Amino acid sequence: MKKVLEVKNVSKIYKMYSSNFNRLKEVFSNKKYHKEFIANNNISFDLYESETLGIIGVNGAGKSTILKIIAGVIEPTSGKVLRHGRVTALLELGTGFNDQMTGRQNISLNGTLIGMTHKECKEKEQDIIDFSELGDYIDEPVMTYSSGMKMRLAFSIAIYSQPQILIVDEALSVGDAHFSAKCTRALSERKKEHMSIIYVSHDLNSLKLLCNRVILLNHGELIDEGEAEDVINHYNLLISHLNDKEEKKKDNNDYYGEFDVEISTVSIQGESSKSNIISSGEKAIITILLQSKKNLKDMTIGIIIRDRFGQDIFGTNTFFHNMTIDFEKEKKYICQFAMDLNLGKGKYTITAAVHTNESHVEHCSHWLDKAADFEIAGNYGFHFIGLNKLCPFISFKEIENEKR
Repeated sequence: MKKVLEVKNVSKIYKMYSSNFNRLKEVFSNKKYHKEFIANNNISFDLYESETLGIIGVNGAGKSTILKIIAGVIEPTSGKVLRHGRVTALLELGTGFNDQMTGRQNISLNGTLIGMTHKECKEKEQDIIDFSELGDYIDEPVMTYSSGMKMRLAFSIAIYSQPQILIVDEALSVGDAHFSAKCTRALSERKKEHMSIIYVSHDLNSLKLLCNRVILLNHGELIDEGEAEDVINHYNLLISHLNDKEEKKKDNNDYYGEFDVEISTVSIQGESSKSNIISSGEKAIITILLQSKKNLKDMTIGIIIRDRFGQDIFGTNTFFHNMTIDFEKEKKYICQFAMDLNLGKGKYTITAAVHTNESHVEHCSHWLDKAADFEIAGNYGFHFIGLNKLCPFISFKEIENEKR
């Protein structure tokens, strides 16, 4: 597979001065008056043709810095980046625009800045305007644009610049759902034309959908790389340990927590099938066996059902159902979720968790990914298309002619 980008042992270190006077003193003396902040530390990875690579990490992990280095906006302190083709970046919203100029004028300005010739800008101007759906606003000053309109224009210019590598940093999170879906389709089409994408987003489901591979950054270091679902599970682990500065990586990212309550087993069984092969619409029971090591009050037990792509299909917990869950030390418990599985045909997994409040972020006792699996293989009642069976009521009648 052809490499279009090589990031080799890249580090970026910033010198932090307490004052401009200390910066000046350091110029004329051998003494150090600064502290070093390591934004990126010895990062290496490759990007291949037609691949979408996701980058995730908590705030301050070094994502924006490595993107700016790849785009050529800043230089690394050490290491190197080898680019085998044009790189276009959608970084901070509005970068490269002149607010006093119209949208049409900014097509030439921004296009030139990202490597297009003046002739290319003119030839593709109408295509860019049509894709952006800005209409008459294209001849208004950019200073009058909303953030969503700026994103439309920036993305349209970027996609028609025909880059070998496109960097998208949270750009699709700005604006309406219609245009975000349009952008996603455009990215998929460009991938077929051998464009490669580096995609940064806090929308974990979009990462699972779009990315062939994901890397995880933490404290400026690359700590995990691989399939989207596995790396995102590791990211969730980091979220649950935000207060633990030394947390780097565990051997198994499928489970983590304080283990003051442990999930022993998780199983699912259809009411009729008596197995984990279940018909759509059939009632099923998810059973979770637990054991407590401490006396704990106001706890939450939850589940997430994911499809074969790792997308969250459905999730709920006892907190959302206003249930009070208390544990006593050295006692065993059973928790069951009973529901009609109105899901489309396919294979699914169940994640189970015990934590406080509505999510695992504050205190997680035990998080267990892929705790059980099941398959929807048949169907109760009417046939349908898609992931969910919504059971509509359908009416039909003749409309009587209105009297004039």
